[in-house]
Amino acid sequence: MPFTPDMRRKVDQIRDYLYGGGYPDPLSNAEQLSFLFFFYMIEGIDAANLRQAKATKRNYTSLFAGDWTLRNPLNAPAKGVDIVPRERMRWSIWANAMSGEQLVTFVRDEVFPFFATIGDEFGMSFMSQARLAIDEPTVLTQVVTLVNELRLEQADPDTKGDLFEHVLRQIKQAGELGQFRTPRHIIRAIVNLVDPRIGETVYDPAAGTAGFLVAAYEHIRLANSSSNGRELAEPEGKTFERGHGDRLRDAQWRKLQTATFYGNDVDPKMVSLASMNLALRGLPDVRILKRNVLTTSFDRQMKAERGLPLDGYDVVLANPPFSGRLDRDRIVDDVKIGTSTATELLFVKYMIDNLKPGGRCGVVVPEGVLFGSTGAHKELRRILLQNNSVEAVLSLPGGVFQPYSGVKTSVLVFRQGGRTERVMFLHASNDGFKLDANHDQPIQADDMPGLIAAFNSREEMWADWQGRDPAAPWTENWWFSEADVIEREDWNLSASRYRPESREAAEHRDPRELLEELKEDVETILGDIQALAAELQGEPA
Repeated sequence: MPFTPDMRRKVDQIRDYLYGGGYPDPLSNAEQLSFLFFFYMIEGIDAANLRQAKATKRNYTSLFAGDWTLRNPLNAPAKGVDIVPRERMRWSIWANAMSGEQLVTFVRDEVFPFFATIGDEFGMSFMSQARLAIDEPTVLTQVVTLVNELRLEQADPDTKGDLFEHVLRQIKQAGELGQFRTPRHIIRAIVNLVDPRIGETVYDPAAGTAGFLVAAYEHIRLANSSSNGRELAEPEGKTFERGHGDRLRDAQWRKLQTATFYGNDVDPKMVSLASMNLALRGLPDVRILKRNVLTTSFDRQMKAERGLPLDGYDVVLANPPFSGRLDRDRIVDDVKIGTSTATELLFVKYMIDNLKPGGRCGVVVPEGVLFGSTGAHKELRRILLQNNSVEAVLSLPGGVFQPYSGVKTSVLVFRQGGRTERVMFLHASNDGFKLDANHDQPIQADDMPGLIAAFNSREEMWADWQGRDPAAPWTENWWFSEADVIEREDWNLSASRYRPESREAAEHRDPRELLEELKEDVETILGDIQALAAELQGEPA
């Protein structure tokens, strides 16, 4: 069953009801809905686990087997009773039998503590700090009724994931550290550039709502699907292909579900949302850690205790926080780059160090990372180009991250180790959505598919580039620069710096494209000024 307009309408109805009932924060509402979805679905998951255990003759104890000591005497079925069967924690029992103040008291004081208590035991660590925030009796009663009407047990994992993504799309503000939801079509483009494969480990050190991990999962499934195991999806107004992974063997499925995806986030709400996003898509065993990788480091023993890969990851995919700054004393030595406290630089350094030799990375960075003139900026780019292989820089359109941020961004694609010989620059003027304040209206103009195809054929494109007539206009939205040229430019990795120009090309190019380049030049200058000011602020007087 696909994500239908009726399901979308019901989700919007829940959102509107919460807003009208005095709960205006979309992030908190998304978190609370994730808990309610979980309570609804865990009953079906538990029943499926029992059936599978019976069929395979293995041991499995239901989550709802045994007794529960009540936390609030008001929830006792009779006076003096303080122990009840765990069966009472099933959604089908309390959601259909209670309402009003009784419902609030029972969910707040029994249901949430119950799942928090058993969370670590059953791999549900995201419930450990969970609390009920929808404590207005009428509102909670209505929301529970509307969740019931979604009939989530009838939906497949992709549909449930699309439903939850629709909830997450309502989050319109950036976090305190500059983190925000990355548009899913941009994520899919980056995943296509990096191409994670079955058997590889995939990591997002700033996972947010787990968009990159979900997209990597879908990418691997599609790559391992027959022609009959593919279908078209359109959850955000743009059609893309999904696969069922019908060519994957049982052992590969187990690895995909239990030993492929890893992530962290500093915000406990994001950890909850990411865990739910993954669980809804059939990845309940992927654990997102609450951790700031810039201020904490794990040795091999700590990694082993947490079930993390000991020697790095095959693939890193991320859109780390842009505008955050850390106290210098809190930054772990592993990620330091000069005297910088800018999170965008520290995260890239961390990613380089946490890739396996030959591992691949696709990371969104603000343009300042590519051209900044501080010592830390130049040193990071020198490390990238001299000690690693930068394969491509994809310049994204300005406004692609609206309504969260108007900052101009690019995507760095590189491999760990080796040395860069040449860099392919890709310039997107349009990404398939209207570049306005909301960035959510689909349009026909979309450079992303062609740029991905050019990157995947980069050896042939390199031959075309070498065979071009330097005096002729260059009309493609991709081009190359060799590493020695980039080194002479202070390791500058801005796409516009190396774009071939000629009088004929300039006369016939779209004025909007020229304005975009002018904007990039202005932002380059402003970025240099801001980075220089930040560096001077960090130096002793």
